[in-house]
Amino acid sequence: MKARYAQLEMEPFYGFFHAVAQVAHQAFFRGDVVGLENLPASGGYIVAANHLSHLDPPLVGQCLPLQVAFFARKTLWKRGVASWWLDKVGSIPVDRDGGTSLDAIRRVLHVLAAGRVVIMFPEGTRSLDGRPQTPKAGVGLLACRAQVPVVPTRIFGSYEAFRKKGLIHLGVPVSVAFGKPLQPADYDNPADGKERYSRTAARIMAAIMSIRLPVAPII
Repeated sequence: MKARYAQLEMEPFYGFFHAVAQVAHQAFFRGDVVGLENLPASGGYIVAANHLSHLDPPLVGQCLPLQVAFFARKTLWKRGVASWWLDKVGSIPVDRDGGTSLDAIRRVLHVLAAGRVVIMFPEGTRSLDGRPQTPKAGVGLLACRAQVPVVPTRIFGSYEAFRKKGLIHLGVPVSVAFGKPLQPADYDNPADGKERYSRTAARIMAAIMSIRLPVAPII
């Protein structure tokens, strides 16, 4: 599914940085990308991934042969280049604690209804020690409201490559594995009542952490 020159189908600004991220992955963090066949062929869907590093958004995004929308902490929208860049690539601001404003919900639902893809990180922030964190209910809320497939995605190696408050280590492989899509019936149970969104988030996070990289056969 990873089409060559997919950037030509993207907005020029986004396509340029998509190509830069691909080159960076191949040159400095050459790891495996597996499970692309699990990505839905059409329609909007959510890619939900674990979060270990600042490297995660671009390295997951560069795997997908289409333009996607990202979540980003709204505190990143400061005056200057950062705010301008986030707007140009179509990022959606959210609260750091995983809360979602009505505007963010509307924007996500609009993107998904238009058949596009949204990348989310259920944990809400990067891991301090490389271990998985408790997911925020926000991703459960959005998934339940959107009722679209959720593709669990696991990132391997990005914590070792660029951990929080650490130096970047070029040459450390970073791999991305896409699991089989979860359909709404797999993650959403309205009978959960008040716990519906948190339990949905927990199911999605469990699916992410169940993914393993295939082991190459020894010849």
